[in-house]
Amino acid sequence: MHCLNRVLIACALVSGAGAAAYAKVDRVVDKSFQVQPGVHLTVSTSGGEIRVDPADGSTVRVLAKERIHASSDAEADKILQDLELTIEQRGNEIVATAQYAHGSGWHFGFWPPVEVDFVITAPRDASGDLKTSGGDVTVGDLGGNLKAHTSGGEIKLGKMGAEVDASTSGGDVALEEAAGRTMLDTSGGNISVGRVAGPTELKTSGGDIRVESVENTLNAETSGGNVKASFKGALKGDCRLSTSGGEVKATIGRNVGLRLDAKTSGGDVNAAGVTIKIDHGGVGKSSLSGDVNGGGPLLKLRTSGGDIDLIERSE
Repeated sequence: MHCLNRVLIACALVSGAGAAAYAKVDRVVDKSFQVQPGVHLTVSTSGGEIRVDPADGSTVRVLAKERIHASSDAEADKILQDLELTIEQRGNEIVATAQYAHGSGWHFGFWPPVEVDFVITAPRDASGDLKTSGGDVTVGDLGGNLKAHTSGGEIKLGKMGAEVDASTSGGDVALEEAAGRTMLDTSGGNISVGRVAGPTELKTSGGDIRVESVENTLNAETSGGNVKASFKGALKGDCRLSTSGGEVKATIGRNVGLRLDAKTSGGDVNAAGVTIKIDHGGVGKSSLSGDVNGGGPLLKLRTSGGDIDLIERSE
């Protein structure tokens, strides 16, 4: 009985220590700035999320939501002494950065001991350069150029009015729309895109790629999934869809002219109903090349492990 009591007491102490280790204290820093049209947002945080919500008006509001791994307010105050938090205006640029001082050590097994999420409300014509080492990046309908990078989260973008350059090392990338040049890259997730009006490059090492409406050139490459893209109108230049481990499906408008070059090592090339002057391979074979509807820009389709489908959409 005494041994059992000692075990129960020990378990209670361990449980209490664990609760203390995982305790968190939340703090919020709230600042607002009056800006001119075309304001630029420079945002960087270690271990937190970034969200930008467009709004009418000429005000930028920055909320820095601090999650501190501490068991008391006094301990949280001590940890915050090593947090380098900057929220300021530099001309027509708003800078919001959070960096925990190097060499401060781990705290209860966490690094950094304090994580900062930035939630920003900004005018709709703003541009941005957003970086986080461990959280998601979410941006609403923004009019200016956007750069976004995360080392360990997802990227979700609304309707972008200009150029987009977004990358993540460990999550999905979703984009509703982009009016300018678009580059999306992920090392471990899917890429899902609505409409892209500018030249577009998409790359993932471990997921599917899907584009609902391509209005310019497209280069889409994955090492471990399917690639599906629908082209609206005539091709504006050469395009390529490729995968090492899935299917490739391209949908084109009726009577759109292009030069087809399709090859697969592990399936068939299907182009039922498409008017094509074949000069190599054939429908239902592992390769098919020739002029579609009289020819035009090159559409190169490649896969090492699945079928290729070229579909002509009835319009």
